[in-house]
Amino acid sequence: MHTGGSWPREKQIMMKNVLIAASAAIAMVSPAAAQIAKLDVGEVEGATADGISSWKGIPYAKAPVDELRWRAPQSVEPWQEVRQATAFGNDCMQNEWEFDAAPLRTTPSEDCLYLNVWRPERTSAEDRLPVIVWIHGGGFVSGGTSPAIYDGAELARQGVILVSVNYRLGRFGFFAHPALSAANEDNGLLGNYGFLDQIEALRWVQRNVTSFGGDPNNVTIMGESAGGFSVQALMTSPMARGLFDKAIIMSGGGRRARGELPLSSNAGADAEEAGAEFAQWAGVQSENSTALAALRALPAEKVVDGVGLGLTPEAPATGPMLDGMVLVHPVQQVLGSGNAAAVPVMVGANTAENGAGPAIEGDLFTRIFDEGAPQARDAYADFGHDSEALLSAIYSDARMVEPARYIAQAMTRSGQVAWHYRAGYVPHTMREEWLTGLPHARDIPFFFRTLDAVFPGATTETDQAISNAMSAYFVNFAKAGNPNGDGLPTVARYNDAERPVLLFAPDGYISGADDPWRDRLDVVEILVDAES
Repeated sequence: MHTGGSWPREKQIMMKNVLIAASAAIAMVSPAAAQIAKLDVGEVEGATADGISSWKGIPYAKAPVDELRWRAPQSVEPWQEVRQATAFGNDCMQNEWEFDAAPLRTTPSEDCLYLNVWRPERTSAEDRLPVIVWIHGGGFVSGGTSPAIYDGAELARQGVILVSVNYRLGRFGFFAHPALSAANEDNGLLGNYGFLDQIEALRWVQRNVTSFGGDPNNVTIMGESAGGFSVQALMTSPMARGLFDKAIIMSGGGRRARGELPLSSNAGADAEEAGAEFAQWAGVQSENSTALAALRALPAEKVVDGVGLGLTPEAPATGPMLDGMVLVHPVQQVLGSGNAAAVPVMVGANTAENGAGPAIEGDLFTRIFDEGAPQARDAYADFGHDSEALLSAIYSDARMVEPARYIAQAMTRSGQVAWHYRAGYVPHTMREEWLTGLPHARDIPFFFRTLDAVFPGATTETDQAISNAMSAYFVNFAKAGNPNGDGLPTVARYNDAERPVLLFAPDGYISGADDPWRDRLDVVEILVDAES
């Protein structure tokens, strides 16, 4: 179904040319002088290439090492000389994954609280360009800002400031222990150190982005996967209120509770208990100040041991937790109650998200949907007798695709503007491999317009045209809270009666109204509502 402003094939090249012309208009400026920006703690000098100026490796907090391990981010000491900012700072400590779609280009380290800025060349403080803050994914255990697909140049070329942020991961970023709680060194800021880093980076943006020509009153937070869940967490956190104005959630889940453990409790599992188990495994037996010193003396490799994508740690490792400060209530609960930040939202997922899961014996529809089996059978009729593909699709829909629509629903019901999208276009070079649609995280280079970093020399004009269009929708939203713009098929704002979606279809068509998967997502919605 291609209603709501579909994009005929013959217009794809036209779209590409229009967007390239607009990009060139931004880049056609005189040669740059030294790119020096004055921050609240000192000056940084960046570099300019192809009409884009960038600053990399800017510290937004002190290195969280030694006595600052498991502390809230601390203010950077001012510097006197101009600091060079032309190379990425270290990505945060992690075990790298050989199959990562966004491989790092730095050596991971505990000293990692750096951010990067891209802007159009010759932008001045008076320009007040919209700001996008990128929060990477990686399951809260991997990732960073150095991967080539996160290069912000092509987003900046469209007239925005792009800021990308490192934040602590794994046990460095999400960790509780009785000794930390007893010391209470930061007045209750415990456990969610990765989120505290993100909040500190947003505060840095408020203080400094005008020096780069950005508008601190027009900040969009954008993240994918764990970054998408981070955006939701920031939307629900009282500590992040007023630090951003719009939100883009890419494949961030959000329908089922993530299972955020309480930091501590009188009964049941909690993050302190998990931290104590890790400490014992690492050879730290006590829970007093001696234990805290011993934990901080552990080699970084010991802290990260076994934690990462594709790994199973021998000792417990936690993720986001209910700490009473950053996260007071479960993220899903705050979203559903209408108490999230009152900002416009753009939210979506891909057509072939993570569909792995346990096998189910017998008739899948009956086993999964129970009394809703007849409706589900009709909704998923296209799968015929391919039970493996069917189960994968149901898992994908339940984990990412329907949750994206749920967030659009929740925000709309609370009176906010929401836009729902789904990415399903597959690059030509991958069409014999990605047979079921666009996999998890593979939409990122489309939105960043960095396809050539992933498929060097193998992209087609249609691939690039779709990338340009995807990116333009996101940039339009960041600029004005509305993804629509000249030359793009019109997209309907989300409403719960029609449930429209901005669809980037596998064949290259774009539609902005009727959702061909509505029946599928409706049966998943019924299933999850029943579970709740």
